[in-house]
Amino acid sequence: MALGNFEDLSAYDNILVTDGHGVIVFYDMADLNVLKELGTRPEEFIGQHVTSFYRDLTNENSTVMNVLKNGVAICNVRQELITKKGNTFVSKNSTYPIKKEDTIIGAIEFSKHYFRKDNIRSLDKFAGHKIYRKNNTIYTIDNIITVNSRMKAIKNKIEKIARTNSTVLIYGRTGTGKEVVAQAIHNLSDRYEKPFISLNCGAVPVSLLESILFGTAKGSFTGSEEMPGLFEQAEGGTLFLDEVNSLDINLQVKLLKAIEEKTVRRIGGKKNINVDIRVISATNEDPDILLAEKRLREDLFFRLGVVEIDLPNLTERKEDIEVLVEYFINFYNNNMNIFIDSVQQEVLECFKGYDWPGNIRELRNAIETAYNNACSNQISLYDIPRRIRISGKNSMSDSAEINGSADIKVKSLRDTVEEFEREIIISELKTTNWKIGETARRLGVSKQLLKYKMDKYKLR
Repeated sequence: MALGNFEDLSAYDNILVTDGHGVIVFYDMADLNVLKELGTRPEEFIGQHVTSFYRDLTNENSTVMNVLKNGVAICNVRQELITKKGNTFVSKNSTYPIKKEDTIIGAIEFSKHYFRKDNIRSLDKFAGHKIYRKNNTIYTIDNIITVNSRMKAIKNKIEKIARTNSTVLIYGRTGTGKEVVAQAIHNLSDRYEKPFISLNCGAVPVSLLESILFGTAKGSFTGSEEMPGLFEQAEGGTLFLDEVNSLDINLQVKLLKAIEEKTVRRIGGKKNINVDIRVISATNEDPDILLAEKRLREDLFFRLGVVEIDLPNLTERKEDIEVLVEYFINFYNNNMNIFIDSVQQEVLECFKGYDWPGNIRELRNAIETAYNNACSNQISLYDIPRRIRISGKNSMSDSAEINGSADIKVKSLRDTVEEFEREIIISELKTTNWKIGETARRLGVSKQLLKYKMDKYKLR
């Protein structure tokens, strides 16, 4: 198979490959605005005929179709094209036939598009996803892997709410995929070519959060510069606030005002700045508990949670473990210099017996660990993390590992202690009618430690 000789292509931004009939089989575009102006979406582009996106492009004047017909490269051609939406832009193309022996089986076109100012705005947005370029995302709805009925319903909900601009509040434990859901909503929406800006509110010092969110005006404090906040950086797109319950109560008031009025004012600034964004937020704690403990303002909760999505733990969707394992194996086969063909059945049984406190993220990390330990093209029990191997319902105990027998099932000391601790906590919670503060006092521990233990043992 050959492309033939071609000139320096460094000046071109886009690559498009068609089959022998002019149907698009591959593309890579530097700017999503190209698709936006064509009136199509990334997932709809593949499989369409190369002439189908323009009013004035036919088999007779298309460079691709001429190359397919004549088998001769056409280089440095300037075309002025009118899209189905009526927008005009100039394209510079170099197109080459793809041949197998003497048969033309396709064409490859390298191009650069020049847009008029009234057709395109924000040509400086760049992304990381191989399809959804230049918008700061790496996930789409296709990355939500499931055969679970509850998760399928959530995917259907995502597809529906993506068409609106309503705020969304996602509740799920650590590792359940809250950011994947947020990015999926963004990439299914009409805002997909605009930036997706993400902030983990719990990872930023309280003293810096306000300036990060709303920006600063020059001279507002010593050494301050004119700096746009995340609200401004997300203009036209989506702002995702993870662990939103970590925000200080006073900052929650300002956040509510910004969302309600769609304006922000930089720290030290003298004017309001209008913003057009969609806000998606997330919390890894039950919103009802946050409201009861007054760690989340009720008015902010109602504003953030116009649409609510509750993500189940991995233990609530164990039928997904096998398909997720297959998905992660395919991923790491493509991203590591190691090829894994499958996992042993006892590994899958061990996974299904494990509690997965870290949920899907922990499962993914377990597969990555196995890639680093595997001595063959099949993942065995000894390749996965020890804590999972020991704690899995069908996994080997320490004694079995020492004796080389999988039939001996002895509960480890840690498991015994944790089971005893769990029963004590449950007993005290029942005594206090599940009042966390009073239970913590009776047990002689802090509320924070008790909450951690309750999360660990899935008691709330």
